[in-house]
Amino acid sequence: MKIGVLGATGPAGSGLAARLASVGFEVILGSRSKYRAMEVRDKIVQRWPDKELLLEAGDNHEASGRADVVVIATPWDAAASTAADCANEMEGKVVISMANALAKVGHEFQPLVPPRGSVAASVQAAVPKSLVSATFHHVPAKELGDLAHPVESDVLVCSDHPAATQATLEIVSKVPDLRGVDAGELSNAAPIEAFAAVLLQVNVKYKTRVAIRFTGLPQ
Repeated sequence: MKIGVLGATGPAGSGLAARLASVGFEVILGSRSKYRAMEVRDKIVQRWPDKELLLEAGDNHEASGRADVVVIATPWDAAASTAADCANEMEGKVVISMANALAKVGHEFQPLVPPRGSVAASVQAAVPKSLVSATFHHVPAKELGDLAHPVESDVLVCSDHPAATQATLEIVSKVPDLRGVDAGELSNAAPIEAFAAVLLQVNVKYKTRVAIRFTGLPQ
C-alpha cells in the first residue's frame, strides 16, 4: 500500500511518515514544494540509516495522486484548503485527517471550533467524493518520529464511511503497540480533536507524554 502524507514537512507529517515507512508501508512525502519534501526525506533517511525506509518525495499533487490512501498532516487551518486543492487526485480514496484545532492562551491550550465543528468535517466537505476518516489526534509527533522507541497508545478512528474506518484501522494495526478503536461516525471528530487540548495540558503540568488507553475492550 502506498500512503501519501500531505504536509509531510511538519513535525506531525514527518513523524507519521517515518513511523509508517518503518513498518513496511511505501510513503510519499508531500509538500507545497517538492524540494522541501526531498530535504525532509533525506533527513529522515540519514537519521535512521539502519532502517530500510520506503520513502519518496513529491509535491502534494504527486503524493495524493500516486497514493492509495492520503493523510492530511498540515496545520489545522490549512487542512481543508489543501484537501480541496488535491480533490481530483483524491477522488474515491480514503483520506485521513489528523489535525487538532488548538490555540495556546496564556499557559493553557484551548480547543477551537473550526467550520463544520471539526477539522475532519471541514476536510470531508472540501472533498465530498473522498472517504474521510479522522485519527492519530492523540499520538505525539515527536514520539511518532522516534523510531528507536515504540509508540504505545489507543488510536480513535471515526468516519461516515465503513470502508474508510476499516482501512484506517488496518493501517493503525500495523504499528506495534498502537491499537485502533472504532469511535463511530465523523461527528465524533469534534470531541476527539478537542480532547487533545486536555492531553497537552497534562503533559505540561506533569512534564511527560501521556497516552490514551481504554479498559474493557476485547484484545
